[in-house]
Formats: sequence, C-alpha cells, structure tokens
Amino acid sequence: MAGMGVYEKIQEALAYIRSKTEFVPEVGIVLGSGLGPLAEEVERVAEIPYGEIPHFPRSTAPGHAGRLVLGHLEGKRVLVYQGRVHYYEGYAPEEVVFPVRVGFFLGAKTFFLTSAAGGLNPRFHAGGIMLHLDYLNFAGANPLRGPNDERLGPRFPVMFEAYDPGLQDLARRVARRQDLHLLEGVYAWFMGPSFASRAELKMLRDLGADAIGMSTVPEVIALRHLGARVLGLSTITDMAVPEREHHATEAEVLEVAAKTGPLFRRLVRGILAEL
Repeated sequence: MAGMGVYEKIQEALAYIRSKTEFVPEVGIVLGSGLGPLAEEVERVAEIPYGEIPHFPRSTAPGHAGRLVLGHLEGKRVLVYQGRVHYYEGYAPEEVVFPVRVGFFLGAKTFFLTSAAGGLNPRFHAGGIMLHLDYLNFAGANPLRGPNDERLGPRFPVMFEAYDPGLQDLARRVARRQDLHLLEGVYAWFMGPSFASRAELKMLRDLGADAIGMSTVPEVIALRHLGARVLGLSTITDMAVPEREHHATEAEVLEVAAKTGPLFRRLVRGILAEL
C-alpha cells in the first residue's frame, strides 16, 4: 500500500461506509467457503459490495460473494463479510486484513472467523466443525511486516491466546446444548493455491496441526494486534490425509461446506445469542 498509509486508507473506507449507514456493529463475522447463506439471515440495515468501498480488495475465490452486510442477528448488531480475500489471490498480507481492520474501527470488537479446512487429525471426519485452539503460520507471511503504526497496535504483539479463551468456552457450551460434537485443534495456514504435497501434510501433522487451510491466520494476527477478541471455527470439508489415493477437488470441498452449512450456521447463531 504505497503512498497513503494504512490508517489513512482505513479512515477513507470508514467515511464511505458511514456515508451509507450510521449503523455501528459490535460483532464482525467473516464467512468462509460455503457459509455465505448466513448473510441472508441477517435483518439488513445496509449492504455494500466490496468493490464500492475505497481500498477494499475484491474477492475472486469460488463461494465468496464479496459483500459487506450490516444488520441484526440474534439480537446483536453484526457486520457480516460475505466472502473474504486470500493471500493466494495475489493480495499482500496487509490487503488481506484490510476489511477486518475497517470493521474494528467501525465498532466491532469481537470477531468470528469461519473457514473451510482440510482435516489432518486422523480422529477428525469430513463434515465436522473444528474450534480453533491455536495456529501455525506455515505460509510465513505476516500482515504486520513493515513500519508499525501505533494507532493499529504495538510493534511486537503477543500471540499467546490468539483465540479468546472465553469465546472458546462459550462455543463449547453452545455446541453441547445443540448436541453437536465440536472438534478442537490447531489450524495451519498454508499459502496455496496449490494443495499441499503428501510430504507437507505429513510434516504439518508431525508439527501438531489438526487442520490445514488457506485463510484466517492473517486476520487473527491483525485483529489481535488491534486488541479484538477472536473466535475461529472451520468446517472440515475433507480429510487431507497423505496416505489417501484421492484428493478432494474444489467442487467436493464446496459441496461438503454447503451440506454442513445449516449446522454451522445454527452454531454461530447460538454463540452470537449468548454473547
């Protein structure tokens, strides 16, 4: 983001959104692959395509609509990101996290980050939902690289408890009440867009990763830098097992994400209601 600073770009995006609505959200929800329909359940106050908002990156990934939906859900004021952009699309890490940074300055101090992921833990199964306990930044990129702006957070933010323990406990309680077996584990951020090799999957499993995906971690880093509370949830759309002959295709991943969608949406709504 040459020329204008990130903070100034955030202010320009904010000004545009506020020219459309005075609505102040309290919770930001990033919808990953196959979870877009949750945006349709929001009692809308405003809807803005990413392409209209100054400096907003545009989503090119399948299953990502690229719209900001503001309104009410389960009695909470929400900002729903219907689709996200990924590092593999060619965006710089600070561009990938620009939308959630704008959401924070718009008023959202709690974020639910959802995604589709491949299961590495042999006890997992396709169609399960995993609560993120921690992450592995296997992509090796960081949205905080470069000069630090103190208005966005400290130079060296701590990433212990990157995911909020209180929100994790809340997710567990809601899942139990809904009779949903919630998987739990460590999410490894893989750059993509090529899927991981057998050797990479074996290595990640040995390093303690339970699931692998191409998103989420940059947003977690940027949000924790700002001081937001973060909850991570993934649909396990396929088992990324190196010993298997067949690797799931993009179409199969989206199909499982869509099938698990109603359960996932009910869980997210349940957690939101209890916040």
